[in-house]
Amino acid sequence: MAMSAHIHVKPEDHILTIQEAIEPVYNRLALECEARIIDAAVRAGWSAEEAVAAIEDLRKRELLESTH
Repeated sequence: MAMSAHIHVKPEDHILTIQEAIEPVYNRLALECEARIIDAAVRAGWSAEEAVAAIEDLRKRELLESTH
């Protein structure tokens, strides 16, 4: 008979914040997404440098729009 190893931990007893817990996954997914976008752009005939520049421009535009 197996016993459950689940232990309930109160939020104030957590060692990591939610941000610290999800940040590695978020960063990995962001890098994977960017790599896929660059790969698609290269397959469509753009250079990797052009794709990276376009991504940077989109990020800048997104930041500007979020501050207005």
